[in-house]
Amino acid sequence: MTTPSRMSRDLHPGAWWLWAMGLAAAATGTTNPLLLLMIVGIAALTVSMRRSDHPWSRSFRLYLLFGLAIVVIRVLFRVLLGGGYGTVVLFELPEIPLPDWVAGIRLLGPVTLESVLGGLYDGMRLATIVICVGAANSLANPKRLLKSMPPALYEIGTAIVVAVALLPQLADSLRRVRAARQLRGVPGSKTGKLRGIVVPVMEDALERSMSLAAGMDARGYGRSGELTRSQRRSTGMLLLTGLFVMCLDASIRAFDNGNQPLSYASIAVVFLAGNALGSAAPTPGGVGAVEGALTFGLIVAGVPKEVAAPAVLLYRMMTLWLPVLPGWFAFNHLTRKGAL
Repeated sequence: MTTPSRMSRDLHPGAWWLWAMGLAAAATGTTNPLLLLMIVGIAALTVSMRRSDHPWSRSFRLYLLFGLAIVVIRVLFRVLLGGGYGTVVLFELPEIPLPDWVAGIRLLGPVTLESVLGGLYDGMRLATIVICVGAANSLANPKRLLKSMPPALYEIGTAIVVAVALLPQLADSLRRVRAARQLRGVPGSKTGKLRGIVVPVMEDALERSMSLAAGMDARGYGRSGELTRSQRRSTGMLLLTGLFVMCLDASIRAFDNGNQPLSYASIAVVFLAGNALGSAAPTPGGVGAVEGALTFGLIVAGVPKEVAAPAVLLYRMMTLWLPVLPGWFAFNHLTRKGAL
């Protein structure tokens, strides 16, 4: 008698997310590469044994690649910005002088073994957390998770489900587009191949995500019962503000070796004040003004300036700059479909 390679019993998606958050919490408390690799191995083994045949179950490989990119980028940041602490110098780069108002931040200069290893260990910790989230995303059924959410969070939950399902849709769309191009024998240069893959993949993933949203709306997902419009709006704003504060807190910890001198309440005050000041700027999304206001507020609150500046840049990159590309694809797609 043969044993099945995958267990058939389906767990509640909330259980998968609690399991993944437990692994991520364990990863935040250490920079030991062996422990981090063990956590990644546990997540990968669990996904390989328990994933289903749904589209969202095929995205774990993308999270692994994303984690590898995080490690590489983190090491490069240590080389480019302040890689000079330590005694064992690996090589030296020509240091670029910076103005006095960014004192504490170095651009290039000597690169030491200690700084490279520090960047490697920090990158591995952040990559492990991302991979844990990817494991939960690959195992948990987002539709079933939405059913168990409180009615006040249904509308935001619907948007979160569509957003979480986008990466698995990208993985499935990439596989189908590449297979179609191979069957057709489409020639072209590397640039042409990249353009011929990226645009169809983004459009197909967006189309399927929109279809998912339409299907969920037709079946009653996202309905809020007897709640008034003002109650739904207040609940949504509080939830989004809390998520943004958590993202800013994670960005500070990423550049301060997991330390955090501020409480969530202090970060929330800095966040609200910085966005209020930045909203008066005539630039799109308050670009420049919000970054300056948040950096100044964190420094005044007690965050070291060599931590505040890169943390704010990372936060803005994740919440404003990176969504520009999928937003551009979404705008063009909806414009062609006549939805805008």
